[in-house]
Amino acid sequence: QVQLVESGGGSVQSGGSLRLSCTASGLTFDDHVMGWFRQAPGKEREGVSCISRSGGDTNYAVPVKGRFTISRDPAKNTLYLQMNSLKPEDTAMYYCAAVTRGWCMAGVQSLRPSYWGQGTQVTVSS
Repeated sequence: QVQLVESGGGSVQSGGSLRLSCTASGLTFDDHVMGWFRQAPGKEREGVSCISRSGGDTNYAVPVKGRFTISRDPAKNTLYLQMNSLKPEDTAMYYCAAVTRGWCMAGVQSLRPSYWGQGTQVTVSS
């Protein structure tokens, strides 16, 4: 049974930072492209960032480029998202996802995840 468990969300003021974590179990971590997606109230879910199976390639959505950094630790089966210079428009539920088929270099928006976490809420106040 595949499980993706996110943690690290919370409430911060504009300009603050948060680090999200996602621990995976029940799958071969290195065989999956991993990504972060988010969904704000009243909006569709959108891709935020992805990282290749090897960790050597990353992709970011334009609104977060230069502020967010994705990484993965294969020894811990854990995915991370370091979020700096947070803005109110970053407020959303953030989801971890594992992709069985696909390539991060094709762009995070192109990915069709096989597995999803339950989400962790990020709220940024002005």
